Amino acid sequence: MTEPYDLETTVLVVGGGIAGLSTAFFLGRLGVRSTLVERHPSTAILPQARAINPRSMEIYRSLGLEEEIRGRTSILAELPEMIGVETLTGQERFRIDQLAMIRPAAALSPTDWALIDQDDLERIVRAHAEECGADVRFGTELVSLDADDEGVTVLVRELQTGTERRIRARYVVAADGHRAGVRKLLGVGADVLLPAVETTYAVFDADLTDAVRDRKFLLAYLDRPTQGTVLVPLRTLGRWMLGVPNPPEPADKSDETVDRQCVEFVREAVGDPDLDVTLVPPVPGWDRKVSHSSTGGWVAHNLRVGRVFFAGDAAHVVPPSGSYGATTGIQDAHNLAWKLAAVVKGEAGPELLDTYEQERLPVARVTLDQALLLLHVRHGGSQEELASIDDMAMMFGYRYDSAAIRTDAPAPDGLVEDPHSPTGRPGLRAPHVWLERGADRVSTVDLFTGAFTLLAGADGEDWIPAASRAAAALGIELSAQRIGGELRDVDGDFLRSYGLSATGATLVRPDGFVCWRSTDAVADPEATLREVLVGLLARKQPSAV
Repeated sequence: MTEPYDLETTVLVVGGGIAGLSTAFFLGRLGVRSTLVERHPSTAILPQARAINPRSMEIYRSLGLEEEIRGRTSILAELPEMIGVETLTGQERFRIDQLAMIRPAAALSPTDWALIDQDDLERIVRAHAEECGADVRFGTELVSLDADDEGVTVLVRELQTGTERRIRARYVVAADGHRAGVRKLLGVGADVLLPAVETTYAVFDADLTDAVRDRKFLLAYLDRPTQGTVLVPLRTLGRWMLGVPNPPEPADKSDETVDRQCVEFVREAVGDPDLDVTLVPPVPGWDRKVSHSSTGGWVAHNLRVGRVFFAGDAAHVVPPSGSYGATTGIQDAHNLAWKLAAVVKGEAGPELLDTYEQERLPVARVTLDQALLLLHVRHGGSQEELASIDDMAMMFGYRYDSAAIRTDAPAPDGLVEDPHSPTGRPGLRAPHVWLERGADRVSTVDLFTGAFTLLAGADGEDWIPAASRAAAALGIELSAQRIGGELRDVDGDFLRSYGLSATGATLVRPDGFVCWRSTDAVADPEATLREVLVGLLARKQPSAV
């Protein structure tokens, strides 16, 4: 006889970083209550990621979080530059206005980078996840995991009390960070493109006014004390964080020796051997003033084992160049959440879940390639080389190819397309087009809030009732809009951007990706849409009468 479980949940999320919290939030928005466990006692206590890219902000914007996120803008908004130098007082290799270089054009996105520290973002997302019904349990570690054909049994332990509980979940999302405990427990390895680099971090107070001069940088790459050293300003005026990759070993491992070594690291990085430096514990109450971490570049061989899925750093680790780490995890969560919700609600067949790995694994690989290129150029490249790298294509132009996409024939070559010349091709992010509803300006991106969305041309009236009937017959939520009715295409960009005639229509998935389109009217739009949706959702085809 099976022992009773202490808790049963639809989805168990392991890991309370931004990928795990976003998964819980996205599921909750779709009516699926999850349980989240995290071994740390709270959300992040240091900034970690310090900017969220515009594509991830489009996701949060469509779900109503943009204003709150922008209300927690960090000091980086006043520090737009990135510099590459030998030392802070030494020779300058490059100096660029990083924010201007990577800011999307108004025609590309309705939003922009959010300069918010990750610890602030995690607190916002956690609050909204809990409002949507997520059971969030920090200070709780995973002890063991046993999966079968019907679900997953997990043993967890509360670290403060030692109490152990058995949780039964239909599915598990492992977003447990770069150590990837669940993934490794299940025997899934990774392709390593950049071996782990050990980095020593020191938070310190110092007056760097003379060394900084007129520069307003959010990030400095330095060649001293080792190439790839980084210096970033923190929230408190005059407080900084230095990260030194592959530092020389100290004479001994005592705290006093390590602290003295880090003071010398700071002086060498700044180029001032007499600089007055005061080390500060990175976390209030900590005895140690120096911390260590590792980063590298690798992608898991698989993103799924049965009912267990890997997301965020558990699935892929990229170096911090390009700010791809947190945002790639957010987009993993967005891709997976709607598919899990559709399956657990009975709206889709379980085969839909196969498309998570099919879609996100290639994106993880190309994202890592981009981040490694940026890392190489920032460590030793010139201003011209930096300017030649197109971040917009990686943010907005990657393409999915799976059974959850009805690809146009012939299928395109390559994984990334230029988003500045939108095609509306299935598999790509649905292009941003400004529309008007009454006196309000609305982006097409704002219409994708968690359900399938059909957008028809001005003369495509027949698509609207057909979509409603098809959705009702299949028992799914679907929003249908005619662009030219209540929503007006005042700039005349919609048909061109989506590759439609005035009688055509496009279908957009809950995650904002085009999954099918008909450039023109069809004889039976309801039957067409039913057939398309049945295929996309991996549902069994109805038997012929």
